[in-house]
Amino acid sequence: MKRLQLPSALVDSNWLKAHLQHPDLVVLDASWHMPAAKRSGEQEWRQQRIPGARFFDFDSKIKDNDSALPHMLPSETQFSRQISELGLSNHHHIVIYDSSGIFAAPRAWWMFRAMGHERVAVLDGGLPDWIQQGHPLEQGEPSDVAPGHFVAHRQADWIADLSRVQTALSQPDTRVLDARSLERFSGQAADPRPGVRPGHMPGAHCLPFADLLQQGHFLPREQLAKTLTPLLGPEQHLICSCGSGVTAAILALAASLTGHKHIAVYDGSWTEWGGSTDLPVVTDH
Repeated sequence: MKRLQLPSALVDSNWLKAHLQHPDLVVLDASWHMPAAKRSGEQEWRQQRIPGARFFDFDSKIKDNDSALPHMLPSETQFSRQISELGLSNHHHIVIYDSSGIFAAPRAWWMFRAMGHERVAVLDGGLPDWIQQGHPLEQGEPSDVAPGHFVAHRQADWIADLSRVQTALSQPDTRVLDARSLERFSGQAADPRPGVRPGHMPGAHCLPFADLLQQGHFLPREQLAKTLTPLLGPEQHLICSCGSGVTAAILALAASLTGHKHIAVYDGSWTEWGGSTDLPVVTDH
C-alpha cells in the first residue's frame, strides 16, 4: 500500500474518505461542548461517528487530574499511556474532528503537537461536512482496539504557562491573542464560569475565533493570513488564549496554516488569569 502522508494540518472530507482504510491512519472524535450546552461529545460519538473513529476525551480523561483548572494538559507519562490505550503508536497519522465543524478538534491537535507528534491534522468542517458530503457513518457500540505504543515528548515551546504569559505581555517580539468574543474580552459580558472576572490581560489583543471560520470551516489560507497580518508580525512569537484553552487552539492552528512557526497555547487561559485576584485585569466598558 502506498505510503500515507497528510497534505497539511487541515484535511477535507474527501481526502479522509479516500484514505480512511489506510492502516497507518487513525481518526479521533474530540467533540466537546461548553457545560451550558448540556451536550455530551462522547454520547454523540456513540450514536454516530466516522467509521473507526475513537473518542478523544480531553475534558474528563486525557487531562491533568491534579489541576483545579479545566482540561489541563496531562504529563508525558499519562498522555503516553492513554494514547497507547486508544490503539495509537508514534507511526500513526491522526485526523481529528468534532461534531461542531471546527470547535474542539484543534485543541486535540495542539495537544498532540505539544506532546511531540507532528503527523496530526484536523478535519475541516468536521462531522457536519462529512455527513453533508454523503460519506458513511458508523452507529452502535464501538469496537475494541488493540493497545498501541505511543511515547510522548513534551514540547515546551508549544505550551505557555502563567509565568511565560506574564513575561510575554510586555515583550514586543511576542503577541498574546485572545480568542474570546469582543464582549467577553472587553468585560461587557460576564464570564460564564463562576468566580472568573470579566475583561482581559493588559497588553493582550482580541481575535475572536469565529472571525477565522465560515460555516464550520476555516477561511481560505489567504483570508486567514489577511486577518492575522494586522495583529501578528511574521517573526513574532504567538501565545493564544481563550476561556479555558480550547478555542485558543483554533488561533494556533490558523497561525500554523499561514506559516507561523513560534506558536504556543496558554493552557490555563482566562479561567486561570481571570480567576486570580492577584493578576491585573483590563475592562473597556
